[in-house]
Amino acid sequence: MVALVDAVKSGDIPDSEVAVVISDKRDARGLEKAGTRGVETVVIERSGRTREEHDAKIVAELRKRGVELVCLAGYMRLLSKDFIAAFPGRIINIHPSLLPAFPGLDAQRQAFEHGVKITGCTVHFVDENLDSGKIILQKVVEVRDDETAETLAARILNEEHTLYVEAVKLIVNGFRAKNGPFESN
Repeated sequence: MVALVDAVKSGDIPDSEVAVVISDKRDARGLEKAGTRGVETVVIERSGRTREEHDAKIVAELRKRGVELVCLAGYMRLLSKDFIAAFPGRIINIHPSLLPAFPGLDAQRQAFEHGVKITGCTVHFVDENLDSGKIILQKVVEVRDDETAETLAARILNEEHTLYVEAVKLIVNGFRAKNGPFESN
């Protein structure tokens, strides 16, 4: 999220603004980081709500601000059908593996434990299934012989910051996933 906000503020991602950062956790570190960068923040806690009710509140806040592209960052929950329908082909996510390999939680550790020689990160459109949407960009990260799961995760995270910015720039500049609501220019 910070990489995206900073890239928008510097003009690296052109003709854009980050309208709001929403979290379901009041103590999320990203809220403070967004706030110090002058971005509005909203907390919509899950407690006492169904997924559909929670998602409906988020959708309402996004619509209130005219959001056109939803960028997930550290959102560890599947979105409801209604959320996805509210922003068809306009929700993207960053995942710390070369999808379709190692979807879901703890992807870096999964890759490390499987002994792969390359892994990486993926920016993809979000659909109703776990980490299965159309791929926008991927970045390969080689697994070093002296690697630990922690060092691998840190190196992937570093690449994620750059890759997410590049993917949003492509979208802003008119690139869209093949056969999706956005079409290539």
